[in-house]
Amino acid sequence: MNILSNFGAAAATSSLPIIETTGGCGIPFAAPPTGKNRWTPPKSVTPWSDVLNATSFSPSCAQKSGSASVLASRKSLTSEDCLYLNIWTPTYKTEAEIAEANLPVFLWIYGGRFVGGSGDVITYDGTGLASKDIIVVTINYRLGPFGYLAHPELSAVSGHNSSGNYGILDQQFALRWVVDKIAQFGGNSSQITVGRQSAGSASALDVMWSPLVKGLAQGVIAESGARGPHDPVTGSAVTSYRTKGAAERQGVRFLKTMNVSSIDELRNVPMQTLLEYDSLDDTTFANTQFENLTSGAFMEPPMWRPNIDGYVLRHSYGQALRLNAHADIPILTGNNKDESGAETDPGLTLESFRTLYGGMFGDELKDEFFKLYPASNASEANQMSNELFRDLSRVGTWNWAVDWTNGGVKSNVYTYYFDHYFAEDKSEGAYHGSELANWTQKDIEVEYHMSNYWANFIRTGNPNEGSETGVNLIYFPPTVEEKKKCMWLGNSWGNGPISASEARIEFIKRWEATLQEW
Repeated sequence: MNILSNFGAAAATSSLPIIETTGGCGIPFAAPPTGKNRWTPPKSVTPWSDVLNATSFSPSCAQKSGSASVLASRKSLTSEDCLYLNIWTPTYKTEAEIAEANLPVFLWIYGGRFVGGSGDVITYDGTGLASKDIIVVTINYRLGPFGYLAHPELSAVSGHNSSGNYGILDQQFALRWVVDKIAQFGGNSSQITVGRQSAGSASALDVMWSPLVKGLAQGVIAESGARGPHDPVTGSAVTSYRTKGAAERQGVRFLKTMNVSSIDELRNVPMQTLLEYDSLDDTTFANTQFENLTSGAFMEPPMWRPNIDGYVLRHSYGQALRLNAHADIPILTGNNKDESGAETDPGLTLESFRTLYGGMFGDELKDEFFKLYPASNASEANQMSNELFRDLSRVGTWNWAVDWTNGGVKSNVYTYYFDHYFAEDKSEGAYHGSELANWTQKDIEVEYHMSNYWANFIRTGNPNEGSETGVNLIYFPPTVEEKKKCMWLGNSWGNGPISASEARIEFIKRWEATLQEW
């Protein structure tokens, strides 16, 4: 299929096994951010006149190590020249079909703690949704120090006194590319849903409160995403932000570490040398009750992550909710059963359970915690630990949804809790990212329901509406404050409780109210 545009031309073919879909891979959406363009906002790519061979994926953006298992890239090559996107569409027979298609668009941005990931991951293959008449776009964006280095020198020459959000700017540049070009692939530029997972989920939320892309997206899917601003997992996760000052100070220290005195000198440092520092962690929990608990749910967030620069991002997470400084668009968000501290085997003894949570809740609340989550042996201690973190997950997302709707928006928030275990191996549980995996035949029922909920949301902003003929789904209600429930998906189906007891919910709310905003 040849698709012409005022941008150039793309020739896209697919060897993938799903019938009636077509893919175009490695399409540049921005100029290479290399040389003097290292640590500058993305720039338009130079147009070409020949047909673009869009039959292979581009390298991943520079990163130190590849992802594992379900999040593995198809390529081992990484490069700073990486700002490319991939598109999957139904197979069109004529140019007229393209012009008339006007299909909804799903723009997917990968996770990976802002230091890893790629748009070519096999799990992100868009043929399944394309077979449902949805255009799928995946992109690459700058990572680690290449995407998130802030420095006073960079801020001074930016024209808006900010720096350090280059990876976010890449994502936004790709979104604008999709708005401008997607009609030439049969897509509707006024019906774009941005979907992301983990770090990508944080970026999805950024789409909603960055003034630079206001009005460009009509829906957001944030997997392993939104939690309340006082939830300590928000501080641990990539949904937390650095202040501009903290980001710039870290940039100054980084130049000293690299033994250079200017950004121009740093631009000459080889990619591989910079990648030795791509996995730095922040110290968000220093001098808090979580300082000695920085593993599992409360691991430190990555150093290289977005900052509140006053330009790309004007408000902190909590401020955006309080000020209603965000887009009024439908949201689908939730978490998995065995992530954010919950796991199939926490490995606790009764003594370590009491020490861990006694320190976490302090003298004022620990007795109430041990009453609500009682344990008299190691088995019960591990069970109660998991119940706590699963409660924190569901309550945290419900709290966020309530704050969002109370801010004056009219659009619905749909929250879910994914509890499916793989049929072939239940030992890993419903782990972080497991909702993205390729399931076996035993899991087809789950895949059927999940993919249709997601497809409906992309089509209509509502997981219940827009189904193809013959598709029957259990009703997925929006989250409301009066009902402390969320949609359970996977092993359980239906609107389920966010905790086993009202007392636990109130305890978590009171505890989080004593904590800072992350």
